[in-house]
Amino acid sequence: MQAVTEGSMNTLAATLDARGLLCPLPVLKIRKRLKGLAVGQILKIHADDPAARVDIPHFCSEQGHELLGTEDHKDGFVIFTLRKAGRTAPLDPF
Repeated sequence: MQAVTEGSMNTLAATLDARGLLCPLPVLKIRKRLKGLAVGQILKIHADDPAARVDIPHFCSEQGHELLGTEDHKDGFVIFTLRKAGRTAPLDPF
């Protein structure tokens, strides 16, 4: 596990473009991308699958990641911003 520095807690570490992907692919891509980030780092996701509005918050809740916000983009997709948790839930349904 990588150490958390004060700067890493508020730094955008990566952006994931999940536009065009349908359930469950956005969540699977998020999970994979988070593995390469340090605890506390921030991931931004662009998704246009209507199910992502439910799936991504649910994934964060189940895995302990912090959903910092959602924003509707003028081009018809949603931007999700989340912070990687220090631990994940013991049972990983994804």
